[in-house]
Amino acid sequence: MSAESEFDYREIDDVIHGRVRLSVMAYLSGADIADFNELKAKVGGTDGNLSVHLRKLEDAGYVSVKKQFRGRRPQTTCQLTKKGRNAWIAYIRRMEDFLKPNAAE
Repeated sequence: MSAESEFDYREIDDVIHGRVRLSVMAYLSGADIADFNELKAKVGGTDGNLSVHLRKLEDAGYVSVKKQFRGRRPQTTCQLTKKGRNAWIAYIRRMEDFLKPNAAE
């Protein structure tokens, strides 16, 4: 890989790279599964804001969102899909590539 392609910002996964989505992916990669309120407390934001970001991750196939009732209370849980975990690992590796010293220097 040439030094120029090592620093090609266009190779960054834009679905993950947003601040809230990045936080969601990072948290879910360690938590495995989290309910909506737990996730909201960890990443911050409002219900609506988090819902929009979760929808984008779900539409990309990175996160699975399940809505069910626990007793009479609604409960929403989220977890990374296999595709999401692979995308997360690829994202982290890409960021690591950006941190490597330029071989031309």
